[in-house]
Order: sequence, then structure tokens, then C-alpha cells
Amino acid sequence: MSDKGGKREALVNKIWYGESLAYAVLLPFTAIFAAVAAVRRFLYRQGILRSHKIPVPVVVVGNIAVGGAGKTPITLWLADIFKSRGKNPAIISRGYGGKERSSTILVTGDSDPGLVGDEPVLLARRSGCPVFVDPNRVSAALSAVHAGADVIISDDGLQHYRLQRDIEIAVVDGARGFGNGHLLPAGPLREPISRLDSVDRILVQNGKVDFRSGLPGEKTSCFTLAGAELRRVNEEKIIALSQLSGQSVHAVAGIANPLRFFEYLERHGLNVIRHPMPDHARLSVADVKFDDDLVVIVTEKDAVKCKEFAHDHLWYLPVDVIFEGEEDMQWIEALHAKLQASDSREIT
Repeated sequence: MSDKGGKREALVNKIWYGESLAYAVLLPFTAIFAAVAAVRRFLYRQGILRSHKIPVPVVVVGNIAVGGAGKTPITLWLADIFKSRGKNPAIISRGYGGKERSSTILVTGDSDPGLVGDEPVLLARRSGCPVFVDPNRVSAALSAVHAGADVIISDDGLQHYRLQRDIEIAVVDGARGFGNGHLLPAGPLREPISRLDSVDRILVQNGKVDFRSGLPGEKTSCFTLAGAELRRVNEEKIIALSQLSGQSVHAVAGIANPLRFFEYLERHGLNVIRHPMPDHARLSVADVKFDDDLVVIVTEKDAVKCKEFAHDHLWYLPVDVIFEGEEDMQWIEALHAKLQASDSREIT
């Protein structure tokens, strides 16, 4: 991370998640943002701005705060759930971090992350599902339908009201919560916390009891992300994470909250030399190669950007979703029943 970029990110985190009162300077701009967002929601609710139905069920996985909360792992988990029930899911994404485009792109595991974004490539590799990228999610969804999808999962897009949805799942970072509780730019929120009252399910990553108690308990579940194996980036080799316990390693993370990744490795006994990067950073060989023979560990999202310059010391950590208990899984049955009850619809 450049010094300039690092200082900017540290300042933002201090304002949004720390005890800085500097957010007060930004409150006038937040008032403007809130007014525009409220008017936009109203126009969609009244049908003045047109939204579009898709002839298959649509599940949106998003959040109300800027930054990572675990949306991509939840999207992968849902895709596996649907496939296990005989469905043919497709995933759509805006393709954040990729180049601007005017048409829908079908993403594969070999697609260029610089063109389509890092998360869509990860989704394509892990899910085995068709993944379509387009800032216009309606176009992406229609492409998915024409490709044979019978259920669509939108990775992010909770605020993309042009695409009508059958199910809304909001993912929340339980460690960071909602920061100072303000909307952008004074705080990290895209929409007010009250927006969670209207979603179908709230999934909290690393949720704490006191934090969870502030959410609608009847529709809130907690999950964690866990990984026990490291995979070498440049070949199909796997080792147990525990094999590196007690060793010093470099850890590089270009995600919204790198601290979570570093602390996970440290809890498993690794001595981590931390290298935080901006979210969706375009990594180069200089970012993952150091003047020693230590193992370098990156996130799975970052690994897709290292294919061209991977070396033998470069590994990544895949993670999977784990829910707190089986009782928390009952909601997925209700979700599936709601999707099954969805009427066939025509494209509008």
C-alpha cells in the first residue's frame, strides 16, 4: 500500500470506526446523500423509476455498509445450497475493480481480474456456476436466464433497485458493526440501519451477543469464515495451515478489512508480518515477493490476481461459511419454500 493510500484509508477508518469527531465536518454532505437516497427509493416504490422483473427467482446478497462483510463467501454457500437441491444457479455481479464496460461479460476462472474484477473470477472458480458481470444487473440477469439459470444470485446489489428481487439477504460485519452509524460520507452506511427491517435475513459475521441484540433477532443468524488448508497459487498443492504454526510468514491482504485475515492466521499460531493493501488492489510481483524465503500467504480473492507472477512460496487460504448451530439453518428452508412458491413471470 502506498503511503498516501495507507494514510487515507487510516483516516477514513478513524472517522468511521474510531472515536474521531471529524465526521461532523462531513454531515452536511451526508444530509445531501441521505436526501438523494430517500428520493430514489421513493421513486422506485411509486413506480416512477422503472424496476424490472426477471422470469426466475432472484436472491440479492448485499449489505448496507461500505466494505467487506462476507458477501462473496455467502454467495458461494448459497450457490452450493441451490445446486444440492437440483437448481441451476447463476451469479451476477457489478464487477467492482474491473474496467468499465457497456456489455455483459461471461466470467470464467481464467478471466482477467483487471477486466471483470477479482471477486467474479473467484466466484467462477469456486462455484462452478455461470457468472455474469455488468454494472446493469438487469442485463446481467437476463443473460443468465438466457443461459439456462433457474435462480439468480446477485453478489451485492441491495441498493440496485432496478432489479426486482424475491429474497434479500443482508450481510453484516459483526466486528465492525455500523461504525459511527452515519450515512456516507460521514459514516460507512449506504442506507439507514432501519433498512434491515425490510430484508428477509440478516447474516452477521463474527457476531457478538451485544451487537446481535440490536438487530431483529427472529431473522438474524451468525456465521464465521474458516479455512484449515493452504493452496499453492501456481500449482495444485495443499498443506495444512497447522503445519506453519510457530513460523514467521508474510501475509498480504487486499480486502476491506485486512486485520481480520491477519488475526485469523495469528490465532492459528503463525507469526504474521502484515502487509495490508487497499480493497481490490491490483497486486504486482513486488507486493508478494520479499527478500527472504518465508512463506507468503494471500487471501483467495487476491490469489486470482497473482496467477501471472506466482512463485513457489506463494499460498492462499480458501475459507468456507460456518453457521453457529443447526437451529440457525431453519431459515434456509423458509427461503427455499418462498422461492419455490414464486410464480413464473415474464420479462419486463
